[in-house]
Amino acid sequence: MSEHRPNLVFVLTDDHAAHAISAYGSELMPTPQLDRIAVEGMRFDATFCTNALCAPSRASILTGTYSHVNGVRTLSTHFDARQPTFPQLLRDAGYQNWLIGKWHLGHGGEHDPHGFDSWEILEDQGEYWNPELLGATGRRTVNGYTTTVLTDLALERIARRDPDRPFCLLLWHKAPHRSWDPDVAHLGLFDGVDVPEPPTLFDDYGGRGRAAHEARMRVGRDLNERDLKAPWPAGLPEPERTRWAYQSYIKDYLRCVASIDDNTGRLLDALDEHDLAADTVVAYSSDQGFFLGDHGWYDKRFMYEESLRMPLMVRYPREVAPGMSTDAIATNVDFAPTFLDLAGVPVPPRMQGRSLRPLLRGERPADWRTSMYYRYWEHLDGSHHVPAHVGVRTATHKLVHYIGEGFGVPGASADRTEPEWELFDLVADPAELTSRYDDPAYAGVRRELRDELERLRRDVGDEPWAGPRQDV
Repeated sequence: MSEHRPNLVFVLTDDHAAHAISAYGSELMPTPQLDRIAVEGMRFDATFCTNALCAPSRASILTGTYSHVNGVRTLSTHFDARQPTFPQLLRDAGYQNWLIGKWHLGHGGEHDPHGFDSWEILEDQGEYWNPELLGATGRRTVNGYTTTVLTDLALERIARRDPDRPFCLLLWHKAPHRSWDPDVAHLGLFDGVDVPEPPTLFDDYGGRGRAAHEARMRVGRDLNERDLKAPWPAGLPEPERTRWAYQSYIKDYLRCVASIDDNTGRLLDALDEHDLAADTVVAYSSDQGFFLGDHGWYDKRFMYEESLRMPLMVRYPREVAPGMSTDAIATNVDFAPTFLDLAGVPVPPRMQGRSLRPLLRGERPADWRTSMYYRYWEHLDGSHHVPAHVGVRTATHKLVHYIGEGFGVPGASADRTEPEWELFDLVADPAELTSRYDDPAYAGVRRELRDELERLRRDVGDEPWAGPRQDV
């Protein structure tokens, strides 16, 4: 097989935070199989999502476009799968394509996956056990633990491949999404062990605006008995209540990650057994980050670092030297152009991302981006109550603007809130505990970041999200 037409295996998980992967320095648990990808390839240390929500991120990954272009702004807006995607373009170029696992972009007609030789997907979020799979020819239920079942199907596809054509396999897991149901094999993991608490578990949000105070994602308050697998202990006071809930939550979350790790090892071993490793790009990521008790929260949505940051590890022996890393800013709209570039397929002008291939080769172009644009649209959803916001992140600072309204987008509340701003110095305050927006010492930085936010908005073609500019 030509090096210009490699196979592609893209493993995408749901809500897997980078700080739950030991290759990223996590001390929560070892992930030796996932770490293989980083050790044998490249770890991206500054990859960010442009809208920290499952369906919008997946739409951006597939199309290489921002939410306002691909149409998936919230969980209530389904995907028109007829629009150009990297799998469709790979198939047009001769690839055999398979999608297995979580889709979460709508079902029926134009919402079903397009551009695949075969697809079997979970309905909506799917279940952790005995998954019902939807395909082009109907439904079927497969007994077993979903992470293992999906990996089994992926291994079958690889074994039955046409050896004369390159393949693209998307293995998109449900795990470790809520409600964090572990496999039987990992039920005893962490028994009798206390998982370390994050330093910000008892954050009082004193240095931030209303948004952080009013969000409904607190580990010690907003998790339910289904999440915790047990009733709340009666009469348990703070801080013991939060500590008890955190241990229950994080242990099940990490047990689900352990299954991901084990099954990723099976997948990598299969590529070795079929003598495919040298000609196969293996990419691992998640649709966004996740709060693992950080700031006292679970879930995502916010532009705070634990939610914004995505893991991305890529192995491709023909081009990527082992043990590499980069702090160049990458985003989920870059994934599609990268996969097309690696396959030698032209990237259509509609795609707004940029191929990461130079970075994979150890080269950073002089004109590489120094900032990224973010927009969360699902204003004050009924469960998590996170307001819509936009923002810009650079290597050293972050500016966030809570817009105060949902602009009538499906899934967004019609309620309005007072707009507010936050500015964080990521060097002096990496935990983002104190906004410096009103600090006179940061007036120049504030002005530069607001100018950059407006430049990025125009550059990506997003519609205005505010009225006349305020004095800065």
